[in-house]
Formats: sequence, structure tokens, C-alpha cells
Amino acid sequence: MLRNVIIREIKRLWRQPIFWFAGIGAPLFCYVFFLTLMANGLPTNLPLGLVDEDATATTRSIARNLDAFQQTDITAHYPNVTEARQAMQRGEIYGFYYIPRGTSRKAQRQEVPTVSFYTNNSFLVPASLLYRDMRTMSELASGAAARSVLYAKGATEGQAMAFLQPVLIDMHALGNPWLNYNLYLSNGILPGLLMIFIFMLTIYAIGTETKEGTTRAWYNAAGGKPFIALLGKLLPQTVIFLILGTIYVLLVYGYLRFPCLCGIPTMLGAVWLMVLAAQGLGVAMYAAAPTLRLALSFASLWGVISFSIAGISFPVMAMHPMLQGLSLLFPLRHYFLIYVNSALNGWPLLAAWPFLLALLAFALLPVLLSRRIYKVTTTMEYVP
Repeated sequence: MLRNVIIREIKRLWRQPIFWFAGIGAPLFCYVFFLTLMANGLPTNLPLGLVDEDATATTRSIARNLDAFQQTDITAHYPNVTEARQAMQRGEIYGFYYIPRGTSRKAQRQEVPTVSFYTNNSFLVPASLLYRDMRTMSELASGAAARSVLYAKGATEGQAMAFLQPVLIDMHALGNPWLNYNLYLSNGILPGLLMIFIFMLTIYAIGTETKEGTTRAWYNAAGGKPFIALLGKLLPQTVIFLILGTIYVLLVYGYLRFPCLCGIPTMLGAVWLMVLAAQGLGVAMYAAAPTLRLALSFASLWGVISFSIAGISFPVMAMHPMLQGLSLLFPLRHYFLIYVNSALNGWPLLAAWPFLLALLAFALLPVLLSRRIYKVTTTMEYVP
């Protein structure tokens, strides 16, 4: 009976172009697109404007040093702030560095000169990187001016450095010391996209039976057993998605050498469990909203929200308590915690057992909901 359902489902998938597109082509395209889009890790040579009203050897040295930063490229010089602001509003530059007249003279007289920098935070990533470079350059210039004054007063290099930097900062960025955006984003975006495709295709596979009026043939192939019918329908897709998950793991942790302290087999297990959890939640979505159009809308909404509530970019602990509880209903949240604890922190997979149990609970939903799926697919009519 199970064999009959599997063969029937393979034939159905073979005849459906949408499966080839959304089930195979689109995930592979996303892998290539996002991993090559951020292949350099960080964007470089971001266009920056300069307004140097002082035009002295000191300020020209500051501009050269700022331009030497990897992320910064001073592409234009403007005579005043107004023109630089207008260029930034037109999108020609992401920010500009303003050095007012008399800056060098005030620095020599120890009168605390002021430099300003402006960024367009509508573009968050480039604006943040340019802001960091401009602030660093300002602090270095300030330190250099103060050091020159201390040398002029007879201080030794050790005395000057002790005054300028009494506390040395030794910073270690754990998990991603290179501040590589590819590591930061791809490990959350690509599994999340794969889960969305799984949600949609799981629902589509069940909903089209009602749409095409083939529900009876489906259950007859399974001998009238709801669980066998649902299992046989999901298994061919499961194999495809497990292969796609394996490609993802081998690509990012094997070929691209993303940090993976727990080893590739551990992450393979986590991704495979994530695939099963996504299929289980897809079944639950159709059971809760047993019309193809409504269930697909539900799946797309739930999948998109996953990126925000999983804690990839904004910590869940800083969210409203209600949202913290709601995050437990998203498989991507549990997979992301397994990734952080195992791949980045090196925990064994069993040490992340609460998150494994959560994914396992999602994966077992078809067992509990097979009769509900049987009821809604045999008693409800398709609504276009």
C-alpha cells in the first residue's frame, strides 16, 4: 500500500512543473545567489563624500588615511555641506565627512576642534560601516594631535601612550571574528528559505488532491489508511528536501569552510531534522486552514515572520514576552539555536536536546493529524 502511494506521488510530481521550479530549481538558485552575493564577506569601497573647508596638510592626511580603509572610498569632494547633503539624498554617496575651516589651527592651539560625519541610514549596512570608519579616523586624528602636544611638552612615548590610552582593549568577536556578513546572514536566510519552500510544497501536494478531485484515488492507493496515504505522499518530497539540505551543509561547511566546530555530520543531522519539522508544520498548516489558497497564504506569512522572530538579527530575549513565547512555534528558531550552540560554540548535538525535541515534535505532527487531513480532504470541496 505504501509503495503504491509513493509511486503515485512520484508520477504526480514528475508531471508538475511547479515542483521542479519551487522544489529543486528555486532552492538551488537561492544557494548560489546569496552565497555569491556576499562572497567577499563585507562590502568594500563604499562611496563617501568629503567636505574639507580647511584644506591643510593635516586634513589632507586625514582624508588619505580615511580613503585607505577597506570599506571606504572617497569618490567626490564637495565645496560645502549643502552640496554633499544633496548628493547623499540623490544616492550618489552613502555619507560624507565634514572638516570645518580652522580645524588644524584649533588642534595646534588645543582648542578642541570639531569634525562631523553624516550617513544615510536608509542603507543600514553601508551607513554603519562608513560610520565606523569615520569615527575610527576621527579618534585616531584626535589621538595623533594630542600625542604631538605631549611630545612638544617633553613627554616620552611611553608617557604619552599611557595618557592617551590608559586601558588597552583586547576584543574577540566569537563565532565570526572576521565580521563576515556571509557567515552571519547565509546561515539563517538559506535554511529559512528552504523551510518556506517545504511549507508551500507540502501544502500544495495535499491541496491539489482536493482541487483536482483525486482524493478518493489517493486513499484507495493507500488501502483507505489515512496515515499510510499521508506518509506515502510526503516521502518522495522528503527525499528531495533531504538532498537539498545535504547540498546546503556540504556547500557552506565543506566547500566554503564556514565555522563548524561540531563537525559536518552533526549539522547534517540538524538540517535533516529541520526538513522533517518543516514538513510536519506544513501538514499542520493545512489541517488548520484546509483550503489551498488560505493554507498557502498562511505558510508564506509564517515563513516570512520566521526570519524576524528566530533571533537572527534581533535577539529574542529583547522582544516582548508574548513574542518570546511565540518564537517557540517557529522551527527556524530551534534550528538557529542548534546552529549557534553546536556549529559556533562546539556543543555536542545532544547538549542542545530541548531544541532537538522541539524539532522532533514538529516532525511528528503528521502522525497526530493524519485523520484530520483525511477528514478535511474527503468532506470539503475545493474553493477557487
